Amino acid sequence: MSEEQITQAKLPPTSAIDMPSNQTFEGWFEYPVRVQPHHTDYAGIAWHGVYIAWMEEARVEYLRSIGIEFADLVVLGCDLPVVELSVRYHRSIQLGMAVVVKTRMTEVTGVRINWDYAIVSTDGQQLYVTAKVTLVALDRERGKIMRQLPASVKDALAKVSALHK
Repeated sequence: MSEEQITQAKLPPTSAIDMPSNQTFEGWFEYPVRVQPHHTDYAGIAWHGVYIAWMEEARVEYLRSIGIEFADLVVLGCDLPVVELSVRYHRSIQLGMAVVVKTRMTEVTGVRINWDYAIVSTDGQQLYVTAKVTLVALDRERGKIMRQLPASVKDALAKVSALHK
C-alpha cells in the first residue's frame, strides 16, 4: 500500500468528504466568499478554522433563503449546535481569492440535520474543501436535546425536501 492509500484509508468515509473534484453541484446553495487578510495566516493562506466559519455563514444564509431566520429560532428557544464535523482540506486558498461555499441538507432525521459542503473555485474547476456537519435541535432554556423540531422549522425543511425529490 502506498503512503497516499494508507492516508486515504484512515480518513472517515462520508459522501461530502470523499466527493471527487469533478462532482457537479446541481441544486446546492451557493455562498460566495473572498479571502480577506484577517482570514489568513502569516503566509497569506486561509487559516483552516476560517473554512468552518464560512460553512456556518453559508448554512445560516441557506436557512434564511428557505424562510428560517436564526434569530427567530433563538426566540423560539431553539439552538442548532454542531454535534459532528468532518473536514477534508484538498488544497489551500490564498489571500484575495474568490471561492464559493456550496452546501445542501442531506438528511433530516428527527432533530438531527445533516449537511454536506464543498468549497470550490468560482468556475467550479478546483475543489478546496469538502465537509460534513451534523446539527441537533437543542432547547436553549433546558440545555437538552428537543424531542422534535419547532413546527415552523419542520414545515420549512419539509418543503425543501419535497423540492429535492
